[in-house]
Order: sequence, then structure tokens, then C-alpha cells
Amino acid sequence: MPFICGMEIFLLPQTYIALFTLILLEIVLGVDNIIFISIITNKLPAAVQKRARIIGLGFAMIFRLGLLLIITWLIGLTKPLLTIATFDLSGRDIILLIGGLFLIAKSTSEINSKMEGVDHNKKKTKTYSFKMAIFQIIMLDLIFSFDSILTAIGLTEEVTLMVIAIIVSVLVMMIFAERISATIKQYPSLEVLALAFLILIGFTLILDGLQMHIPKGYVYSAVAFSLGVQLLLIKIRKKSEHPVQLKHRIDEEAD
Repeated sequence: MPFICGMEIFLLPQTYIALFTLILLEIVLGVDNIIFISIITNKLPAAVQKRARIIGLGFAMIFRLGLLLIITWLIGLTKPLLTIATFDLSGRDIILLIGGLFLIAKSTSEINSKMEGVDHNKKKTKTYSFKMAIFQIIMLDLIFSFDSILTAIGLTEEVTLMVIAIIVSVLVMMIFAERISATIKQYPSLEVLALAFLILIGFTLILDGLQMHIPKGYVYSAVAFSLGVQLLLIKIRKKSEHPVQLKHRIDEEAD
């Protein structure tokens, strides 16, 4: 995989098309990453939530850039390592399977906690810690980084463009992370939808690991449609409620 040593590449028009496509791709692939980080960090005390989000996205950038330095080894992960029945599993497939199972288990656990009405204040003080949150974020950052870099490799061979795309996309995610976290925290229905989205991504990772590939465009289109419907319902509900009732409901949901 060649490194670009001069500025000649930036004189080519197709360079900017490829760079824009890569940045857009990295942002889209980072949506599930940032949703997971938002849900995890919202469980922490308010004073450390922002720091946890920055650390989490910082690790996402470090993992992606680190994987670019070992691209030859990374590509080698696509070679079969294990055969189960009719499936030839590579290192990448095994990593995606583990990541998908972890994501489904974690998201299902969170939904179950909400259905049982677990006291969030108790969870913050007893169950959840800053180190635990960062550990879980790192686990998923690693999985999403593999998927992100392998997809980027399919679009271009220029490592320089991949580095720029990764840095720009993570900076964009850092800018919007707090806003996304606040929105998810304010509307519990959006958090449940986000968790359902993560379960769907988990199944997609498992199927991808089993070499039954589903175009990501279909998955993200379905999620975007569901999100649009949910936002429309929230807007309709806001208009139908008296301002005092609306404030009281939002305060209750925040508690």
C-alpha cells in the first residue's frame, strides 16, 4: 500500500472526489459508534460525560490511524483461518462475530433495564464507573475501526487520503457528540430506538462475519426512516401539549 510522499496527489481533481467520499463514508460508519458512546456516557455523572465522550472518540481515531500503519497485516486478516461447517472464517470474520454478539448483548441488556425501570441514579453510583464506560467504548471502537478501515481500503489505496478522512470525520463527530447525547437523554424513546439500531448493527456485523453481506445502505436507510418518523411524532406531541405540561413531561423523562 503506497504512501504518498509529495503534494502531487493534491493536484488531481479525482483526489478531492475520493477524499470527500471517504470523509462522508467515515462519518456514516461512525454514526453507530457515536450513538453507543452517547448511551454509555449518559449513564455517567454529568461532570465527566464530556470527558468520556472525547476520550472515547479519541480512541476511535487512534485505533483507525493505528490500523492504517499495519495495513498489510490487516488485509491478511481476510484469509481463512478456521472452517466451521461450510463457513471459512478469517480473522476479520471472527472479530466481527465477537463484536456483533457483544453489541447485541449490551443493547439488549440496556433495553431490559429500561423495561424493568432500573433507577438510573443507582446505576450511576453503584453499577457504572468511568473506567467501565471507557473499557466498553474501547471494545466497540476497535470493532468499528476494523470495519471502517477495511471499507475505506476498498475505495482507495492512498493512505494519505485515509488519514485525512479519519481525522476530519472524528473531529466532526466530536463537534456533534454532545448534541446527540443531549437529545438521546432528553427523549427516552429516541434512546430505545438507538438501542434497537445498535442491535440491528450487531446482527449486520454477525452476518458480515458469516460472509452473508447486507449492503449497509439498506440498513442505514431503514434507520433514517425510523428516526424521521420518531422525530415527527415528537414534534407533533410537542405541538399538542400545553407548555407547562410539556416542561413537566420533559423533567420527568430526564429524571
